[in-house]
Amino acid sequence: MDTDDTPHTHDPALQTDDGYVVRPATGDDLPGVAAVYAHYVAESTATFEEVAPGIEFWRERHASTLAQGWPFLVAVDADDVVVGYAYVGWWRPRPAYRFTVETSIYVAADVAGHGLGRRLLEPVLDSAAAAGAREAVAVISSGASPASRRLHESLGFEAVGVLTGVGVKRGEVLDTAILQKHLRAP
Repeated sequence: MDTDDTPHTHDPALQTDDGYVVRPATGDDLPGVAAVYAHYVAESTATFEEVAPGIEFWRERHASTLAQGWPFLVAVDADDVVVGYAYVGWWRPRPAYRFTVETSIYVAADVAGHGLGRRLLEPVLDSAAAAGAREAVAVISSGASPASRRLHESLGFEAVGVLTGVGVKRGEVLDTAILQKHLRAP
């Protein structure tokens, strides 16, 4: 956000490794994004959603993320099938939070553990910092895979708090850990 209050878009370069490509998401990728997320909605407590959002939600999320100048990346396999995604959005809607973003990252369960999370989240954080974000926040459910927390911590996030008992899904009472990373000086 440099000296003004408007974020600027900085698309990351294409990255390839192990047959996967990380690139900016397009409208054609959104059904794949929806499918990756729908798995976690239906099968886990990593997200507090109980009904998977439809494609229109993802179109709006993608458009608003890009309109705000933030990155939205996907990982695709050799057949161009979406196997993961990451983006950031405003932490809170009030103007004083305009330099703080919240991360969102999901990798398809069948390819998790191959380093895609890092290859998605690292350039998203770099792009967010280049676009003016000063702080990044991750809100991680106690029902999420421990790998999610380890990924964030390996990228410099630190635990700053826990909200206890704030969610109930599938009969399980859930906490959320709040992690924070300083992206750049004010």
